[in-house]
Amino acid sequence: MKHYITVNDIDSYKEWIDLAGELKKDPLKFKEIGEGKTIGLLFFNNSLRTRLSTQKAAYHLGMHCMIMNFSNEGWALEFEDGTIMDQGKAEHIREAAEVVSQYCDVLGIRAFASLTNKEEDEAEMVLNGFKKYATIPILNMESAKGHPLQALADLLTIEENTSEKKPKVVLSWAPHPKALPHAVANSFVEIMRQNSHIDFSITHPKGYELSPEVTKDVPIEYDQDKALKEADFVYVKNWSSYSSYGKVLSTDPKWMITMKKLGKAQFMHCLPVRRNVVVEDAVLNSKQSLVMEQANNRTYAAQVALLKILKGS
Repeated sequence: MKHYITVNDIDSYKEWIDLAGELKKDPLKFKEIGEGKTIGLLFFNNSLRTRLSTQKAAYHLGMHCMIMNFSNEGWALEFEDGTIMDQGKAEHIREAAEVVSQYCDVLGIRAFASLTNKEEDEAEMVLNGFKKYATIPILNMESAKGHPLQALADLLTIEENTSEKKPKVVLSWAPHPKALPHAVANSFVEIMRQNSHIDFSITHPKGYELSPEVTKDVPIEYDQDKALKEADFVYVKNWSSYSSYGKVLSTDPKWMITMKKLGKAQFMHCLPVRRNVVVEDAVLNSKQSLVMEQANNRTYAAQVALLKILKGS
């Protein structure tokens, strides 16, 4: 595998999940494979779990890490070809990507959607710019359209916490005061769709449909109570409107997840989460909450992806 850009880069879910399980038991099993190699992590947006888990995963594989908060430490980048750079942007992606390729063996990129221009966000200028001009493998640490490391950790968490042959998993929208990207929801939908042993559906208010290219034939239920009935896992996430791009159409508190709504299901969220807005305290503080397990699994998801990249390169 050259890059890990989307969950579509996973060639065998069973193999990757089994490998993650091995790494949880023995994190240093493959520490020799990364010895003498360096991973560069470029953050165009804030991070807690992604930064620390990817860094820890790299250390488990014997790699050195170089980290840069590009939004306030690097030069403003130009991504368009043929542009006369007489304004505020000081460096072109061509030079930046080639320079970083001389310093690193693998490059992680984190760059969120702007939520102001759908076409530009879907073009993934930052991620694809580095992919195009860098000469080293690229690891997607969340982009405008997807978060494949989170999705892999989510699938691992579900597999570890179910004994059902066909568990019922529901992705539920929840209210949030700010407009949030679609990346986490997109990748979770994609990875659920590709695992047919999971009974998967989505619930959200009308107007919050994700891209039809992502959801395809996934069942969508606008009645949250009906959707959550007899669920085994409830994955909760806010996202802004896709059709009215980047807009907050509703902050209806009735969509907040409560213990009553959750029932016997296990609760999932990628974090950070706004307590008593997205989900009530009682849910997060309960034994039904898997958010800490998801966060822990981020290390092993990143480690599997990096291991596949290192073996492929």
